[in-house]
Amino acid sequence: MLKIGNVEMKNPVVLAPMAGICNSAFRLTVKEFGAGLVCAEMISDKGIVFQNEKTMNMLYIDERENPLSLQIFGGEKETLVEAAKFVDKNTNADIIDINMGCPVNKIIKCEAGAKWLLDPNKIYEMVSAVVDAVDKPVTVKMRIGWDDDHIFAIENAKAVERAGGAAVSMHGRTRVQMYEGTANWDIIREVKQSLNIPLIGNGDVNTPEDAKRMLDETGVDGVMIGRAALGNPWMIYSTVKYLETGELVSDPSIREKIDVCLLHLDRLIALKNEHIAVREMRKHAAWYLKGLRGNAKVRNGINACNTRNDLVTLLTNYVEEVESEDSDVKVG
Repeated sequence: MLKIGNVEMKNPVVLAPMAGICNSAFRLTVKEFGAGLVCAEMISDKGIVFQNEKTMNMLYIDERENPLSLQIFGGEKETLVEAAKFVDKNTNADIIDINMGCPVNKIIKCEAGAKWLLDPNKIYEMVSAVVDAVDKPVTVKMRIGWDDDHIFAIENAKAVERAGGAAVSMHGRTRVQMYEGTANWDIIREVKQSLNIPLIGNGDVNTPEDAKRMLDETGVDGVMIGRAALGNPWMIYSTVKYLETGELVSDPSIREKIDVCLLHLDRLIALKNEHIAVREMRKHAAWYLKGLRGNAKVRNGINACNTRNDLVTLLTNYVEEVESEDSDVKVG
């Protein structure tokens, strides 16, 4: 079973830390579908150090989410350590994760995220400083490398281990690939063979079968699911069940999907205010509708929703229309 430091998970299925997505409302919803570990979206070290209000709100964790990993990013040792110390003493996160994988320019320009992938020595220096400063286990989320000519996956992962890191999560793409192309599981396997601490694999896990294949082919200790869980926490549930029993569970009904979507909405409203939550929920609602029949019209209507009532009415009417069509077919 996956164990990071002194933190034990019930299973090896991990929700990836997706920026702009993994707030408490989303994490709790996914947790209830059985994730062994959920990861919070990355949080700026300087935002924590300077007590930025928006940043501080991002530190909220519902106790039902645990075990939880809270991810911070930064390019300077002093502020990264100060932020980690604050998270260590003032939140109920179980694990402190350091982002070394974010590929976007805004983060790279701060000498943070994937920029670290070019310098194993900096990785060692930064991680060891954080490990020395906190009591919680420290982990790192990274990519296999910067580009095809600069893949230091083994050196970088071993630098984390030498520095006292408790685990590494590795996305099988380079920074230059962003989210395109294919994740390289061969490199993830090589990293696993070189490490003594747990390695969590990430990239191209789109089905429960993919998760099992990654575990079998690379030997990783855990499997991290990101985009496949958007609007689809059933992916987490079915993966956990498939790894336990080898059986695939049936897809949820349209009503089940919309019921969970509305639960997610209400949690987001409780976390933020209704205006912000509804605007943020538009993208999630579109993801929940993905693949459902007859969804084109309702997906187009989502962006016109500005209140909870607007969104609830739109989605409820859609479910009722589909169910009415189904009952007509059965009667006929």
